[in-house]
Amino acid sequence: MKKHGSLCARWWLKLCLLWAALGATNAFAHAVTQGDKGYIQEITGVHLLPFVYLGAKHMMTGYDHILFLFGVIFFLYRLSHIAVYVSLFAIGHSTTMILGVYFNTGVNSYLIDAIIGLSVVYKALDNLGAFQRWLGFQPDTRVATLVFGLFHGLGLATKILEYEISPDGLMPNLLAFNVGVEVGQLLALAVILIGMGYWRRTAGFVRHAYSANVAMMSAGFVLVGMQLTGYFVSR
Repeated sequence: MKKHGSLCARWWLKLCLLWAALGATNAFAHAVTQGDKGYIQEITGVHLLPFVYLGAKHMMTGYDHILFLFGVIFFLYRLSHIAVYVSLFAIGHSTTMILGVYFNTGVNSYLIDAIIGLSVVYKALDNLGAFQRWLGFQPDTRVATLVFGLFHGLGLATKILEYEISPDGLMPNLLAFNVGVEVGQLLALAVILIGMGYWRRTAGFVRHAYSANVAMMSAGFVLVGMQLTGYFVSR
């Protein structure tokens, strides 16, 4: 059991570091590809399935979103608790994504992605109990999840605006994109829960939980650094 626990812990640590490396080598892994952008610019009217696909693709390649989700469910054991937190995150990013695109409210992509990277850092520190030690109290994790969900939604809205979607059929297509995002989120969540469920049954989970969250925090700092570097270089 100890051997399997150690192997599982090392697997999760490598996964966190892999996400950090992907963020470092391709800071915009979930940005708009030229092929997708060209296709969206050419079509008009309602195209639900293509936008569902694009939404799912966007979430599945959004390493910062997945890392935050990983941190949110890290110490959640009951499905009812997981459902509450994931729902709060979904409500947050769906709200600002839809409103941001509908009202054409763009935010600098470098800065919003830096904030999203900070959300990963925040959640890792929260899991490590840092705020309880530093502040003497535990911030409401549900409120934090909702607030960071709003920022993640602004990041999604910024990326969608890069598609330059036709106003013809905008709302149905936007809702379809959001459905795709939720599908991608559920797929990512399923993979994470399967891995976490196995790891939690081993003796190595408690022993390596600290290292896993430090690795996640490091990945968040890498994402923040890459985005801020891009911001200052682009000015």
